[in-house]
Amino acid sequence: MSALALTACVTGPARLPENPQHELTGVAFFPQDTHQCGPAALATMLVSTGVDTTPEQLVPEVYIPARRGSLQMEMLAAARRHGRIPLLLAPDFSALRTELEAGNPVLVLQDFGALGIRRWHYAVAIGYDPAREVLVLRSGKERRHLEHEWYFLRTWQAGENWAVTITPAGRIPATATAAGYIRAVAASESHLPAADVDASYAAALLRWPDDPLVLFASANRDYAAGRLDAAQASYRHLLELQPDHLAAHNNLANLLIDRGCAAEAQEHARRALALAEKEPALAPAVRETSERAGQMSARPEIGRAHV
Repeated sequence: MSALALTACVTGPARLPENPQHELTGVAFFPQDTHQCGPAALATMLVSTGVDTTPEQLVPEVYIPARRGSLQMEMLAAARRHGRIPLLLAPDFSALRTELEAGNPVLVLQDFGALGIRRWHYAVAIGYDPAREVLVLRSGKERRHLEHEWYFLRTWQAGENWAVTITPAGRIPATATAAGYIRAVAASESHLPAADVDASYAAALLRWPDDPLVLFASANRDYAAGRLDAAQASYRHLLELQPDHLAAHNNLANLLIDRGCAAEAQEHARRALALAEKEPALAPAVRETSERAGQMSARPEIGRAHV
């Protein structure tokens, strides 16, 4: 299954009564039209995060009539356009179960085909009954489609265990890694209001206060927004953890230049320049910073060569 897989859709029976203990009963349901499980599943996910939309509104964004299906990349892109942050899960069932237990529905891709014929299908996992080993899904035309774990795993694995959470800004999925979440926020950033971007980086910093990537991304965000005290604190903390972090030295030097701190700016610029010997791609920006630090006066300058 590649990132360009398309979908055709199937349904299944429901046999057990609804159980709020094991499923997210409040998740919306949109019966799909023929071959349009993508828009229906995406609408289910987006509405669960507070987006006001319908499958009909999403069809032009994700459905390809000539292919009778929806591309995975377009599903993710549409979620971002609606101000949400999609995050690919680790490809194992325990991650999916953990997200459900945390209250997050999960968009999944299954293959119901046989004999080499693919029959792709998007559904939304909303619950799991461990005693019965049954997964509960919003799927096809069924609000509660039940599948035994063994059967779900077979069809899900055929789609390379593709699974996605979609969350509003500032809410981090239960199984997210620091690097994965920062990448997800960065991919959505151009579609988010500034306050939502700030909330997402703040949430990441609260959850992973000592992660170098989170510290660097948060510092850069604060620096760009003019929150120099917060940015400086994050750069310093990062350098305590990784004293040879070239980009942190470079960007902190720029920040200190802006604040008129000549001696310290020149020291961090010197450290960055020394480290750039092993990072030739970053050398031009670092040399520019070093030149600025050497020429600076007490008055802040405009223009920063960031790494």
